Amino acid sequence: MKRVGAHVSISGGVQNAPLNAREIGARAFAMFTKNQRQWRAKPYTDEQIEQFVANMEKGGFRPCDVLPHDAYLINLGHPDAEAREKSFSAFVDEMRRCAQLGLIYLNFHPGSHLRQIDESACLDLIAESLNRALEQTEGVTAVIENTAGQGSNVGYRFEHLAYLIERVEDKTRVGVCLDTCHTFTAGYDLRSREAYERTMQEFDSVVGFSYLKGMHLNDSKVDLGSRVDRHESLGKGKLGIDPFRFIMQDERLDEMPLILETVNADLWPDEIAMLYSFQE
Repeated sequence: MKRVGAHVSISGGVQNAPLNAREIGARAFAMFTKNQRQWRAKPYTDEQIEQFVANMEKGGFRPCDVLPHDAYLINLGHPDAEAREKSFSAFVDEMRRCAQLGLIYLNFHPGSHLRQIDESACLDLIAESLNRALEQTEGVTAVIENTAGQGSNVGYRFEHLAYLIERVEDKTRVGVCLDTCHTFTAGYDLRSREAYERTMQEFDSVVGFSYLKGMHLNDSKVDLGSRVDRHESLGKGKLGIDPFRFIMQDERLDEMPLILETVNADLWPDEIAMLYSFQE
C-alpha cells in the first residue's frame, strides 16, 4: 500500500501533527520536531508525548509512516568546528525528540561546505558527525535527504549519499530520502518512463533501494540540472505529472512515507487524492 501525506504544521504543539495529517486524508506525514528556525526549544511535556502517541493511534499512523525533518539551521558539515558542534548538539537533541515520540526516523539535509573546504572534506565531517550522533542516541535512523546542489550544499549526487553511508559505522541506522524536485534539478531526469527507470536503476546501483526510507513528492519550478531548489505544485512545474504516476505505480515504494512539500498547502487534500487515483 502507498502511504502518501504532507509536511504538516505543529502549531499549538507537536501533538497536533497527526491530527493535521488526518484532516487532509494522509496515510503518512512529515513535521518538524520543534520550531525549525530556532536552535533551542522547550522539552516536551509528558502530556504532549502522551497526546502525540494517542493521536498517532487515532489517525492510524505507524512510526514508520512519519518522516520528521530537522531544523534548517543545522549543518553537520560546517567547516568551522565551533559552528559544527552547535549543529551537532541540535541534531542529537532532535534525534532524542524523535525517540521520545516513539518515532524511528529523522530526515536531514546533509550539509554545506560554504566554499571554505572541498566537497570530500565536507562529506567526511558529516560522516564523523553522524557516527557521533548515532553513538549518543538509540532507536532512530538518520535519513539523508538528497539536495538540489544549490549554493555550497553537498548531497546532490547519488555518489555523495553512498559516500556517507559507506562511512557510517552502524548501517542499520542510516537511510535516504529522495526528493523529486532535488533529484531532477540535480540532473537526474524523471519525466518519461524510460528516464524514471534509468534514474531509479542508477540510484539502486550507487546507493541501494534497501536504504530508501521515504520520498518527498514535489514538482520543480526550474529545469533539469539547474541546481536550484524551487518546489512547485504537482503537474504545474517542469517535471509535469507523469513522474508522480510512475512513483504511485512503483511497488518498490510501497509502505514508505511519500511526503508532499508542494508550495500550496490548500491543494494537499486534492494532490493526495490525485496521487491515489493513479493506482486505480
